Parts: sequence; structure tokens; C-alpha cells
Amino acid sequence: MARLLSINVGLPRDIAWRGKTVRTAVWKEPVQGRRMVRRLNIDGDGQGDLAGHGGEHRAVFVYQLDSYRHWQKRLGRAELGYGQFGENFTVDGLSDDDVRIGDRFRIGQAVFEVTQPRVTCYRVGIRLDEPQMAAMLVAEGRPGFYLRVLEEGEVEAGDEIVQLAAGPEPLTVAQANALLYLPGHPAGQLEQALRIPALSVGWRTSFEALLKQRREGGDAAAGNAGLGPAATPPPAWPGFRPLRVAGKIRESVGVTSLVLEPADSPPLAPASPGQFVVLRLKPPSGAAPLLRSYSLSGEPGTARYRVSIGVHAHGVAGTYIDTNVQVGDVVEVSAPRGSFVLQPGDGPVVLLSAGIGATPVLAMLHALAADSSTREVWWIQGSRNGAEHPFAAEVRGLLAALAHGRSHIRYSAPGPADRPGHDFDAAGRLSVGVLQELGVPRDADVYLCGPAAFMSEFTSGLAAWGVAAGRIHTEAFGSGPSMTPGVAAGAKRPPHLPDGPEGTGPQVTFARSGLAVRWRPDVHSLLELAEACDVPVRWSCRTGVCHNCQTGLVAGTVDYQPAPIDPPAGGTVLICCSQPREDLVLDL
Repeated sequence: MARLLSINVGLPRDIAWRGKTVRTAVWKEPVQGRRMVRRLNIDGDGQGDLAGHGGEHRAVFVYQLDSYRHWQKRLGRAELGYGQFGENFTVDGLSDDDVRIGDRFRIGQAVFEVTQPRVTCYRVGIRLDEPQMAAMLVAEGRPGFYLRVLEEGEVEAGDEIVQLAAGPEPLTVAQANALLYLPGHPAGQLEQALRIPALSVGWRTSFEALLKQRREGGDAAAGNAGLGPAATPPPAWPGFRPLRVAGKIRESVGVTSLVLEPADSPPLAPASPGQFVVLRLKPPSGAAPLLRSYSLSGEPGTARYRVSIGVHAHGVAGTYIDTNVQVGDVVEVSAPRGSFVLQPGDGPVVLLSAGIGATPVLAMLHALAADSSTREVWWIQGSRNGAEHPFAAEVRGLLAALAHGRSHIRYSAPGPADRPGHDFDAAGRLSVGVLQELGVPRDADVYLCGPAAFMSEFTSGLAAWGVAAGRIHTEAFGSGPSMTPGVAAGAKRPPHLPDGPEGTGPQVTFARSGLAVRWRPDVHSLLELAEACDVPVRWSCRTGVCHNCQTGLVAGTVDYQPAPIDPPAGGTVLICCSQPREDLVLDL
């Protein structure tokens, strides 16, 4: 008979870690006597990061005595007391190899249902003073699991654990853990998992993405769709390739396009509509190369690429292109990349942009027009005025080729020559309210690109309006938003060279941040180097498991230490556990 050995609780606390303050409730301590278990937690307990822990499907975390014994031997520690792994219930029995997702148990007066394995993160490593612990829990098949509370009630250490029902499918906690995190992802097992009603929403979403990837013939080069961004084919060529400037076009005040064609023999690789390329510009003065990411704005094809560049008074690369790059010049260009791409389907599409954000969605409009799409297509664009409104005639021609194309243009500051009803539809700024007034369908796929404030307003506004998260697709110019779970926000600094002496190793270029840094032996990963430079980053496990840090690798190669549990997609790198083998260019 399985038995509850210890009830462990703890409230969030702030701890010092690597010069930062981390908010965490991973410190749990055993308590005596009976405790009330409620729908979201146990009396006296709390969660520090509700994005990764807590909620109805993650109310109570369970870890087992046999796993304690394993880690005592594995880590050479005899002092591991109950609660060390952040668990609420320490139990004798209920092995991860035996418990199924969907199993139901009675403990004391309460009834529980197994919903998912642990979502591993870096904080358990802090608690145990073992930085690789997150990866070890996954790789060695001992994650522990979460319970949902079906009936509230009191529990006490010593209570017997009585199984009331078995999960509807023979998928154990250890198998579910391996199915998401380890290589393989058998389609039959994914289908099995998705038949379990108790499976939590987050894991269900990940398994659906993996199953779609398997059915579409995804291979190892496509990475893990359950963890990383939407899979796209690996870049067509590594590093940079010389392309000749075949045309230079002034689209409007502040926007210049370059038309690029091969300077060598192979044709260009077709790009997916919405993707971008990285240009490496080498000023003749001998100054450091300029690297910038620009969306492809023309019709996808293999003969030529078109990139459209915003030219601003303080934009070094845009100004250099506008004033120095000429027809006939050769520039170095990466292969098209990025997951902000037009998805197949028959439903309505909204292409929503402001300013230079029109470029990737314009490529999508080109693709829809080239296919004579019968989808309902909404082109909604905000500009300052007619002089700063790029691609106006081009867009009108493309919409005319669509059976169900619709357009709405807003000027925030119309000029005297701008004609309402002809050049633009209304004065003012775009908002979700404008979309509602126009009758834009909420079940549309919305592709959104523009300045940071515009993106933030629409991302939250569309969600509040009821547009499903999976239908909101975004692309940001410059560095993307950071994700540093549990770390207290500090003063934001623009990307900068790290403090201390300059390194002597390979050069690491953060393309979106416009920063090049020499590798130093006192940092252990590309993630740590980026953090030392205040380059915005995303991470959770810091050990090559969760893939939140997956980043585009534009040029160069890396070594992994430790090796990732499941390799990332081709053309990307997990920066949390990698080091440069040679000069690198990262899409950060």
C-alpha cells in the first residue's frame, strides 16, 4: 500500500542568485498534523511563478521515496530531507514508472487526479545546489508529477494512498516525460496521450504540436515542435552568401527597398512568406561590419529577393544603405529564416501592420495573390501620412487580384494633399476597437508586425477580445521580449559590452542587438554571455531541456556542454548550454 510520508509547504521567498533576485517557493518544509488541501494548493503553501507552476492542474506536486534514494546515491548525498525537490507530498510508492496520467487516488479526505509530469526548471537546481539537476531529472526519468484536486479535504502524513481509478490509457508519468523531452516522439504514443481527458492543457498543446510534426513528416532537423517555435525548414545555406544589388527603390519617405539577385551560380532558395534575411554590410572605411535583419517584402521566388529597410535619422545601417549601397554592389546575405510565416488554411486572414512593419505581411499578401486565394483577406495598415505610406499602389493591385480582399488604411497625421476615401480610409490610430467596427472576424488568423508599443497593445487587446492565442502571430524588429522566470525586474540597460577585460576568443555577434563581443573563458554558455551584455534572452531550465532559449544560428558552429536532451531545429542553437567553436552570428 502506498503511503503519504510527509506534507511539505512553503511560501514564495526572494533569494540571491548570480547577482540577481529570484522569487521562488521551491523551499518546502515538512509540517506536522493535518492540513487542508484546496483546489489550488495546500494551506500554508504557495507558488512563486504561476506561469510554470500552480493552477488547477498543478495544485499539488508529488515526489517519491525511491527517487530520493536514487539521488542520494547518484549525488553522493545522505542529507536529503523531505521537500528538497519542491514537492508537497513525499510518498512511499507511486513510482513514475507505474503511475499513469489520469490515475485517481484518495489520500485522507481528499481525492486527486494525475495530470502531468513536472515541468522542469532551473530553481530545483538552485535548491539542491546542482546546476544540471533540471536535465538530470528528465534524462534519468524521475520527474515526479502533479495532481489536480477533485475533492478538497484534510490529509496527514501516514495516510494510506488508495487508488480509485486507473487512467484511461497505459501512459505512465515516466513515458509522458520521455514523450515530450526525449528524442523519438512516437505518433502512436502521442495519440494515446491526447485521448486522456486529465492531461493538462500545456502538455496537450505540446503533444498536439508534436503529432502534427510527425504527421507532416518532420525529421530530427525540424527540432522539437512541442517545445520550440513552429518548425520551419532549416536555412538553405549556412552563414552568408554574396548577392548583387539589382535594384534600389525609394518606396516612401523613410523606406528604401533593395532587390537582390545571386552573385554566384546557384539560384536562390524560395522563402516562406513572412521570413527575413540578415544582411552583413562591410563599409569601405574598414569599420566593423553592420549586421541587420530585414524582412523579405516581395513575392517569394528563386530569382530575386526584395528587402525593404526603414531609414531613420539615428539608424546607422538604414542610413548606410540609403546613402552608400548602389546598384551593382555585392552584399552578404543569410538564407531566409524565421517562423513568422503564413500558415496554410481556408479561414480568414488579417494582415495588420504599422509603418515598416508592413514588409513581412506584404510578402504574405503577395503569396495569397499569386495563389489566387479564395480566403477572406483583410489588409489593415497604419501610417503617419501619404508621404510615409509605402507600397500603397502595390497593395491595391494585389488586393484587386483576390476574390475576397478588403483594406483599411489609417493615417495618424494626414497631410494637406492626402485624400480621405482615396489615399486613406480614416484619420487616427489603429486599435482593436477599429477591427471590431470593421467587422473583422474573431476566428481569423492575425499576422501582426509594427513598433513595440503597437505590438504590445494589439497582442493584449486581441486576446482580451477573444482571439485565440494560437491565431495571433507576431514578428518584432529588433530584440524580442525576454523571459527570465522568477527573476526580479531590474533597471533595463541597452545591450553593451560586458564589464571587465575584453575576451580573446571567437567573436559572437548579436545581430538584432547590433553588438559584437569576444568570447571569454570566465563565462560558461552563450546565454551567460548575452546576460553579461544585457541582450534580451529567453530561458527556463538553463540545461538544454526546455528549448525556451532556442535561437537562430545565422553563422558559425558551436559545441555543447552539456549536450541537449533533444537537439534543436536545424539552423538554431540552445544558447543555455553551448559555447562558440568559431565566430558566430546569433539572431538575438
